[in-house]
Amino acid sequence: MFRAIADVLRQIGGAVATVVTLPFRALARLFGGASSTARGRGV
Repeated sequence: MFRAIADVLRQIGGAVATVVTLPFRALARLFGGASSTARGRGV
């Protein structure tokens, strides 16, 4: 039973982590893509 609760908490934590990190990943990709294209290299 405790393992089931731990699994649920782990899944919730993973979902929260993805939702929190998604905007930062999008920003990093935006700035990274802009800087790489500014240097003249494609992606």
